[in-house]
Amino acid sequence: MTRPTFENELKEIHLDILKMGAMAEEAIDKAIYALKTKDIELAQKIIENDDKIDALTEEIEKKCAIVIATQQPLASDLRLIITAMRIATDIERIADHAEDISQITIKLAKEPYIKPLVDIPKMAEITRSMLKDALDSYVNSDVELAKSVVKKDDIVDQMYQNLIDELEQIMKTNSDAVPQCVQFLLVIKYLERIADHSTNIAEWVVYKITGMHKHDWETK
Repeated sequence: MTRPTFENELKEIHLDILKMGAMAEEAIDKAIYALKTKDIELAQKIIENDDKIDALTEEIEKKCAIVIATQQPLASDLRLIITAMRIATDIERIADHAEDISQITIKLAKEPYIKPLVDIPKMAEITRSMLKDALDSYVNSDVELAKSVVKKDDIVDQMYQNLIDELEQIMKTNSDAVPQCVQFLLVIKYLERIADHSTNIAEWVVYKITGMHKHDWETK
């Protein structure tokens, strides 16, 4: 494989990552909208579309494997390939959690919610912004933006704990609400995991640019 061909292969992988990221962002937005509005049809579409993201992940993995097998990449090139594979895996898992939330929407669609959904959409918006910033840092090779995503994870963790406390209190005072509260606990857990995967993406971006893992750059 010639160097120009190698560069073209890397560009294709890069574009596939961006396509996957855009699809995952859209899935999060639509999943929370469907949950708020009890839109079963939209939730079902999100579930069906997850197969497209899974297929794109497999395609990226194949392309990365071919690049590694057909040319001995330089250390910096190998970092690009490893980063792409890791990021693709995290994006796939983010999309899986959007699908998980959509499954819950379908379960709860026919019953009144125990309370208006206010804090869960707020939490979802922060997690979605984390994914967007992580992807922007990947596109622009922006180390500082990537590190800012890592810092935001603490905000999501605090919101997660606050919502757990609130839902636990509701369950203590209203036993009839327990089944629905359990479903909402799962929703916020999926959102917390989306934030974690977005953080992973940001950490891989820093690695791609600097060659350093989180424990290395946090101590500097």
